Amino acid sequence: MAIKPRVFVTVRRSKHSHSVSSPYIQNCFADMGVTGSVYIKSQFPSSSGLGSSAAVTVATLCAINDEFGLEKTREDIANMAFAIEKKVQKGRASPTDTAVSSYGGIVLITGTSRRRLPPQNLHIVIGDTLVSHNTSQMVEQVSELKKKHPEIVSHLLDAIEGVSLNAIHHFDNPEELGFYMDMNHALLDALGVGHPALSRLVLAARAAGAFGAKLTGAGGGGCMVALCPKGLKHRVAKAIEACNARTIVTGIDTEGARREKYV
Repeated sequence: MAIKPRVFVTVRRSKHSHSVSSPYIQNCFADMGVTGSVYIKSQFPSSSGLGSSAAVTVATLCAINDEFGLEKTREDIANMAFAIEKKVQKGRASPTDTAVSSYGGIVLITGTSRRRLPPQNLHIVIGDTLVSHNTSQMVEQVSELKKKHPEIVSHLLDAIEGVSLNAIHHFDNPEELGFYMDMNHALLDALGVGHPALSRLVLAARAAGAFGAKLTGAGGGGCMVALCPKGLKHRVAKAIEACNARTIVTGIDTEGARREKYV
């Protein structure tokens, strides 16, 4: 799902390409076949499990599309962004982050199909452990565990899928949805992608009244997300901050990528 904090990207055409350190941005210009300058301003941290690379890639492609009048559709942008992430991450990317960054709202990805789910008014608190992680490394770690214990890991992955597919039928019942979040977190812990800092934040959020809480992203650090009653979200945020973490009190963004009038 897309959350309300945004990444802002400004692109200006130029005759000569400007050097950028990000392989995501380099590939955006290369795949669009243009050269230009780029300026980025982000409202959320990178490498924390919030899909920042997908957001930057989608926003950069959209900015290039607008600046050069290339008339790419929203679907074109989502597909190009996924291809770029997959290339940069050496085949380990998921289409989920790029899809929600493009379309906004909640998107269910199953195989190659992509389906938007009805918008929801959920009250969310994100806790950033401030522990950096490496997505590729965490994915590789799970892959190695699966090779070593295929019969165990396969069942865990099936259980995670089952929890997720059941959870999407309970968006109108936050307490039930929170139950599935807690179950999902336990399964991810069993996969070995948890972290002591994540566990502290998850437990603190639940103790402060959250319906449920779980890690988000690849794990091994980064962020967790708590689903809260409207009247308790700031209390949950304070409980998370008391564990030496940063918080974002937010909700679901239903717009996705858009052109800003003023930044």
